This record gives sequence, structure tokens and C-alpha cells, in this order.
Amino acid sequence: MSDARAKVKISGAVEGLIDREVLQKLIIQMEAEPGDIYDYHGKTKLISKINGHNYAAEYTPWIILIDLDNDASCAPSFVASHLPNQASLMCFRVAVHEIESWLMADTEHLAKFLKVSVGKIPTNPDIVSDPKRVIVDLAQHSNSRDIREDIVPKPKSGRQTGPAYASRMIEFLNHPKYAWRPDIAAKNSDSLARCLRCLKNLVRVVEESQT
Repeated sequence: MSDARAKVKISGAVEGLIDREVLQKLIIQMEAEPGDIYDYHGKTKLISKINGHNYAAEYTPWIILIDLDNDASCAPSFVASHLPNQASLMCFRVAVHEIESWLMADTEHLAKFLKVSVGKIPTNPDIVSDPKRVIVDLAQHSNSRDIREDIVPKPKSGRQTGPAYASRMIEFLNHPKYAWRPDIAAKNSDSLARCLRCLKNLVRVVEESQT
């Protein structure tokens, strides 16, 4: 991208806080600029807003990032079901099965951040049905007491994660030594690789329209 040209600005919508931070990092990875990123605090509300954002994507570049979770469909059929007619500037991507699968895909840095053996981290995270649970289980075996207390829920708390789970994942994304690397992670996650290709193509289309 030419330094003299303004960066492409991409708006987005996500389910939650961690997803928002991931999406911003992906957009920056493509040498684009994050625009407004809407965090809907859940999948149901995000789905209800898809058509409105798709309309906006007729005029400006957009990306919607959503988790597949335990949906019975595969990612392509999920996309076809919820947004069969994507606008020309829409990138509708699905994390398989959760955004945590993309974080796990950078096995080396996640292991160093959690202070666990890299051999404990799945090398094909897209097939892991509950990536968040796997990260919590990994943290339970961490050599760091702080990691264990922040990420692992207390017994009988009824919670899936510890009190500082989200903040720890965001810390990992931007860690000064062991930050999450989308390009490295994409080698272990096809769904992430597809997302990066979609964003790259979106930037290319916008740049070509400006020449």
C-alpha cells in the first residue's frame, strides 16, 4: 500500500469484547484502519443486526465476525443461511468454533503466555468443539498462579471462566513479547486463513475503486 494513500477504513460487528480486539488486530494486519466496531454482547443480537450492516456494506467496507459455536451447520452453510446475498463490500466470516480457536492457533505464543507446554495445545483448533473450555483447562495447568486464578473459575462458582478471563485474553493479543500473531495462527486455522483472505480482497477492491 502506498504511504501517500489514505488507509482503507473497515467497520465491523462482533459478539463480544475479545472478538472486537481480535477483529481490530486483523484489520490492522491488512494495513487497513479499523472503523466503528460494534460489540453486541451476544450472538442473537448480532444476527438480528446483520441485514442492516449488509445494507451499509453496499457503500462502505464491512466485516461481521461471528462464532459457529455448536451450530450443527458448517461455516459455509451458516453464512448462506444468515446472509445469502452479501453486499459487494461485506466480509461475513465465521470463527470455527469460537474466537478462542484462532487464539489457540498461535500455539507457540499462547503456550508461553499461559506458561504451559506447547505440546498440550491442539494443533488443529478448528476441530475443537469447545475452544474456550480448552484454554481454561490449559490455564489450570499453568506454572503461573496468577494465570490460574484469573482464567480458571473457582469451584462451584457456576461460571465457565475465571474473573479476569477476557482481560487476560486481550493481554495475550497485545503482549509485548508473546502477542498473538494472525499470520502464524492462520497456518493452523483454515477459518482464520479464510478471514484474512477475505479482508485482503476487501482492501484490494476498495483501493482499486479509488484509482
